[in-house]
Amino acid sequence: MRAWRNLFLTVIGVMAVIFPAVNLLLLRNAPDEGRPYRVEINRLALQIEQEGFERLDLSQCEYVYHIEPYGDDEDDFYDSESDHAIRTVNGDLYRFDYVFENSTTNTSMIVFVNTVFIFLSLLVLGLLLYVRAKILRPFDELTKIPYELSKGNLTAPVKEDKNRFFGKFLWGIDLLREKLEQQKQQELELQKEKKTLLLSLSHDLKTPLSAIKLYAKALSKNLYPDAGKQQSIAENINKKADEIEAYVSQIITASREDFLSLDVKKGEFYLSDLVQAIVAYYQEKLALVKTEFIVGEYDDCLLSGDLDRSIEVLQNIMENALKYGDGVRVELVFPEEDSGVLIAVRNSGCTLDDTDLPHIFESFWRGANAAHISGSGLGLYIGRQLMHKMNGEIFAESVDGWMTVTVVFGRV
Repeated sequence: MRAWRNLFLTVIGVMAVIFPAVNLLLLRNAPDEGRPYRVEINRLALQIEQEGFERLDLSQCEYVYHIEPYGDDEDDFYDSESDHAIRTVNGDLYRFDYVFENSTTNTSMIVFVNTVFIFLSLLVLGLLLYVRAKILRPFDELTKIPYELSKGNLTAPVKEDKNRFFGKFLWGIDLLREKLEQQKQQELELQKEKKTLLLSLSHDLKTPLSAIKLYAKALSKNLYPDAGKQQSIAENINKKADEIEAYVSQIITASREDFLSLDVKKGEFYLSDLVQAIVAYYQEKLALVKTEFIVGEYDDCLLSGDLDRSIEVLQNIMENALKYGDGVRVELVFPEEDSGVLIAVRNSGCTLDDTDLPHIFESFWRGANAAHISGSGLGLYIGRQLMHKMNGEIFAESVDGWMTVTVVFGRV
């Protein structure tokens, strides 16, 4: 707001300088109001002096249109309402009536210029005040929202505002706040469930472990010399080990599943909307890094699924193509398929081993070609989970140095 205040004062200062400067310039350039008609009056007075009043011809005069010598009616001679000048010629008085419209024209021009200047000045000042009231002040209040969200203050709703400049922005911020709050609650519930599960499994593990320890202690002290009995104990130990292994499998499964909340809104959208969103985001980005981006032809149709989640899936695939390709070419193509709609992302420079290909959709898995590339190993895993929730599919293949990841959508 301080910057706006300085700008406002600067504009007022500039106007305060320009306004008198323009008026001085107009006055300086104004013609001398007395000189033109005075010159003509002096010329006519000289002509009267030399040739007499009777021989005057005013048809060629520009300013003087009537000359009257002094008569008996003194009041009319001096009190004429027209512009006039009185001269003494050869001892007699003469009144020269003249007209000079340039003075009126110049005055009108000055009034017009000043009126326009004042109008523009008020318009600029009004615009600055409008910007301050409708844009700068609401935006200054919005700057507090990200700070509160960064502190984890997710419970307080964002104040609604019908401001047409920030109404949609506030609505989006409030949706973001609600989403973060939901994710926080889901994470707390998930952590609680996992902790409860781990405590339960830990307790269940104690029973088979205790039995194994007892059997092992008995065998170490040779309490069962009979071979048949020893065989039975060995089988019991193996059975208890299987129980422990089952519990460990449950722990591993619980630690890997449901660590992400992937909500999908089932609906329908046009293929063109999905393609346009991807092209709009990546066309300029790939042009900046000098990567050729090819978009194939397709027939627009209605797809089943969540548009936002579908964009997320294709963005994850595109990001992988940029990370693990050679940066020469990326293609977005549409193979023909009768049972569904296929969208494939192809990139050149694939260095993924054939043995790694079956694992690329696993969580936290990264291939040997990703040793020096940052990443979490979740992009394709998330894509597969989302496609499955939208009743779709995703698969990948590597042929002759080209990596192709294809998603399959159902038609409506």
